[in-house]
Amino acid sequence: MITRKERAKQFMPFDAMKGLQEALRRQEEIFSRVEKHDVCEEQQVKISDTLTKLSKGMSIWLSYYRAFHDVETKGKVTKIDFAYRYMVVEDEMISFNDIYDIKIIEI
Repeated sequence: MITRKERAKQFMPFDAMKGLQEALRRQEEIFSRVEKHDVCEEQQVKISDTLTKLSKGMSIWLSYYRAFHDVETKGKVTKIDFAYRYMVVEDEMISFNDIYDIKIIEI
């Protein structure tokens, strides 16, 4: 008599080409990489003004550069350090130099 566990194994998904999906994801990530682009002086001033108004607990929208990709995110500022020029949004540490655009959504 076959146990339930042994019987369930026959219905498990079969991956004929182990590792193919992971290799494809890795290649897709490599091909989607971009170089960090420059921010014009006018935009830098706007970012700087917004950063001076920022405090812990505010909700923001943010466009920034991270690990060869342009990223957009929304979230609450959990930490801000003007001396070391970075902030933490949710659990992501973001350098001020990597910010393309920032908007305060909710105070």
